[in-house]
Amino acid sequence: MGKKKLDVMAKEREIFIHGETDENGEIIVPGCIRNGINEEAANKIFDEMAEFAKYAFNKSHAAAYAVVAYRTAYIKAYYPEALLAATLNSYLGNLDKIPMYIDECKDLKIEILKPDINKSEKKFTIDKDGKIRFGLGSIKNVGFQAVDDIAKEREENGTYKSFTDFCERIQNYSVNKKCIESLIKAGAFDCFEQTRKTLIESFEEIIDTIQDGLKRAYSGQVSMFDLGESKEETQKHKYIFKELPEYSEKELLSMEKEMLGIYLSGHPLEKLKKNILEQTNINTMKMKAIVEDANVEKQEYKDGQIVKYAGIITSIKKKFTKNNTIMAFITVEDLYGQAEIIAFESCYMQAQDKLMEENIILITGRLSIREEEVPTIIAMNIENLTEKKERKLELDIREIEEEKKEKLRGAIRFFMGDRNNVKVEIIDEEGTKPCGAIFLIKDTVDQFKELLRRRKSKVIKNIIPYKLQKTQKIPTF
Repeated sequence: MGKKKLDVMAKEREIFIHGETDENGEIIVPGCIRNGINEEAANKIFDEMAEFAKYAFNKSHAAAYAVVAYRTAYIKAYYPEALLAATLNSYLGNLDKIPMYIDECKDLKIEILKPDINKSEKKFTIDKDGKIRFGLGSIKNVGFQAVDDIAKEREENGTYKSFTDFCERIQNYSVNKKCIESLIKAGAFDCFEQTRKTLIESFEEIIDTIQDGLKRAYSGQVSMFDLGESKEETQKHKYIFKELPEYSEKELLSMEKEMLGIYLSGHPLEKLKKNILEQTNINTMKMKAIVEDANVEKQEYKDGQIVKYAGIITSIKKKFTKNNTIMAFITVEDLYGQAEIIAFESCYMQAQDKLMEENIILITGRLSIREEEVPTIIAMNIENLTEKKERKLELDIREIEEEKKEKLRGAIRFFMGDRNNVKVEIIDEEGTKPCGAIFLIKDTVDQFKELLRRRKSKVIKNIIPYKLQKTQKIPTF
């Protein structure tokens, strides 16, 4: 039953109801009818067992689950850092699972510290102040053996004093160039003085210099650096860093995402948070809440509802349908998690130049809600997210008579309302003054120009972002 083998279940139903005999007519299984249970009742009992078998436990199993659930809830309530560190360690090296639990840490206000070559262990650990330190074993391309070697050398001979000290001390271990590059990108050497860009551009040459020195030492050769110089002077001449300014914030975050599976020290959308809030009406957090809210009637969102969602593209999977049309499954991440966007051929063809990983997009589409599944969005339009600049209307009232000023006041009052979209400013002899906001269209501008006639009336774009208010200030000029 548990394996849902229908042909076997049909045979067992027959045995359950009518029993089973051997070749000699000897009864092997009596069956329900021989035990005084009629066929209708026997079928009903079997149906109930089949339904129950879809997801059933015996009592001992259920009791064990209950104990584990209670203990886990208790630990999460009183020792959340320990529970989440242990959970993260259970998925060590799994860049698909780790981000989900990092998000849980953020929800619980538990800070995740970036990897540190002198402080991180193989696994996630808890600092004295309750923060969770990222484990070296969860960095892409950094194998467990390499992490064990790094930790062993650190434990036996002390912390690494510099990047070159690290490179020298791990030469005889299984730490290759690819591993070192990944450690640099993940920020594990940020505790030293060089920028990540400097290390990326210099590390291969430094390692080659060290390896050349070891070869000379093995062969008994002596370099000029070995003659009469102190160790500090030797180090200065031996290793030359290509000193470069740090990568841009976007590049650093992109490296973190590549190596750690998450944006750790920041998020590309953080600076656009206000802009996204103004241009969208749904986010990942709200989409997750749809699944958790059992009261369908009171839900803010309905299946098929038109929504606007913005985020950064993390992956794109293209496929062809049975009708030989192309479609794409796009994973888009906002500040609260990831959502799946489905783009069929018409939308995909219109937006394909915008569908690139790490591009920030705004999606308009239909919400698809399915029972017990996180909703998806069927895209209707995809565009690049651009900063939304509000317009401002400036009215120059210098040198106009009081009668026209009164008409202008009346016009501003008339166009004020709930749909205000343009800030109004008055220019008079004393300077520029705010004068509320109005709902502005081209015809409105023409009317203001007519009122002012020879005076200036202009809409200036991209000046000051204006947040719509429910109540507006009455013009006082």
